[in-house]
Amino acid sequence: MTESRVNQGLFPASDEVLSSLGFRPLEQRYYLCGGEILPWSGAQQSVYSAIYRTQPQPERIRLGSVPQLSATEALQVLDAALKSWDLGRGDWATMRTRDRIAAVQHFLKLFSLQKEKIVTLLMLEIGKNRSESESEFERTEQYIADTIEALKEIDRDAGKIELHQGIYAQIRRGPLGVVLCMAPYNYPLNESFATLLPAIIMGNSVVFKPAKHGVLLLEPLLKAFQEAFPPGVINFLYGEGKEVVKALMESGKVDVLAFIGSSKTAAEIKKIHPRPHRLRSVLGLDAKNPAIVMPDADMDIVLNECLNGTLAFNGQRCTALKILFVHRSVVDAFLARFVRLVEQLKAGMPWEDGVTITPLPEPDKPTFLASLIEDAQTKGARVLNEGGGSRHLSLVCPTVLYPVSPSMRIYHEEQFGPIVPIVPFDDVEEPIQYITESNYGQQVSVFSRDPDLIASLIDPMVNQLCRVNINTKCQRGPDVYPFNGRKDSAEGTLSVSDALRVFSIRTMVATRDTPLNREIFNRILEDRKSNFLSDQFYL
Repeated sequence: MTESRVNQGLFPASDEVLSSLGFRPLEQRYYLCGGEILPWSGAQQSVYSAIYRTQPQPERIRLGSVPQLSATEALQVLDAALKSWDLGRGDWATMRTRDRIAAVQHFLKLFSLQKEKIVTLLMLEIGKNRSESESEFERTEQYIADTIEALKEIDRDAGKIELHQGIYAQIRRGPLGVVLCMAPYNYPLNESFATLLPAIIMGNSVVFKPAKHGVLLLEPLLKAFQEAFPPGVINFLYGEGKEVVKALMESGKVDVLAFIGSSKTAAEIKKIHPRPHRLRSVLGLDAKNPAIVMPDADMDIVLNECLNGTLAFNGQRCTALKILFVHRSVVDAFLARFVRLVEQLKAGMPWEDGVTITPLPEPDKPTFLASLIEDAQTKGARVLNEGGGSRHLSLVCPTVLYPVSPSMRIYHEEQFGPIVPIVPFDDVEEPIQYITESNYGQQVSVFSRDPDLIASLIDPMVNQLCRVNINTKCQRGPDVYPFNGRKDSAEGTLSVSDALRVFSIRTMVATRDTPLNREIFNRILEDRKSNFLSDQFYL
């Protein structure tokens, strides 16, 4: 691919840019385990920015390092979680809901104090622009607050004693055990908390492995986790996944795998566990979300939603629009305007105002994207926008490919980058067939003004996908709505309330309706002898 279109002067000459942002390299020689921030004198894993410095020669800016733990430390971290869980008898697992909520509320206060540090690290580590980095932090704050309120509501609903067919019962939700949480690099803060927080607040003990890219940004929170939660409730694991995750899963002592990443990696991790029927999985996986643009669609809406849907954060979102099906009767008009909008997007460093296209954190991603573009070109697709596909170091110019056909890799493979493949179609059955035959089943966006047409598309697509967006881009939020997928796209459902359920199980205490049993129930409730069997709830 050519490098002519990308301005090579966009990258800083030296790493002095770090000090201008108030950041100094962070050598993290410690990790949180069993309620202690333990010192580490072993090997360190260097952390590099998505951003290069160009002098004296181009190199990724080094941001610091984290411990490179081994299988030995992985099992130590696991033991800390197991000790906290204590076969379901641990203090956290048996604690009243209101007390767990109080701990999370305290954590939220400490979390909010770290905004500027974490936003800076989001920009530097993964190249996310300032506005999106701030949005990710604020969305995570709101997610924590909303989770607290959702648990209060669940707890209030469970505060009653039921009587059916002569049996009294109270049904509440109980924790599952030890949870391994693994985060993705594209939303290393928000997606981490989407599994980590509900797992913790429901009474589980957690081993958390941060993403490879986006690992240092969690360092400012270690003391907050230590202060807010009892020992062993949350433990951090660093190191190569092939070694440390393998050790955890081989032990057979992990009860829940919460993983957001590729379906291939998830399958490899799951098959290591020797007791597959014991292991529960909460997975957010691949997606190839299409848009379907019908002839009568409002083109202003289509252009805005498709531009943001395909290229926000360089297309590095599982919910991004990964392929556009545009009706042949309007495709030329769409392309003329869409290409102009793409060419107007500003490329630069994430802290600069108005920047949309920023450096990519994965070192091999530019080469991978180049291979997809080259494959499409050799099979008849053209790059329509000026400089499309050009790159310099870790910055890749957006690429509009047309016409894309089933013979091309980009038609099937998830690009997870700034490539926009566009497919012309004559019959709406063509995109429907694409969705039906796809290995993925997350979302679709349909653009039309015709209620009858939209209704005719909704019914077949809701049985292939988990969200149909009408004249709107694909997205996860609002977080109160379920986020899941069919086929290879997900396992389990995440939302504020769904996540609380997926990291817990309905458990009940029951007794036959007799004078003795009523007396026992009443004594336990009146004297507050049990944290589980209780008629109190948190307002």
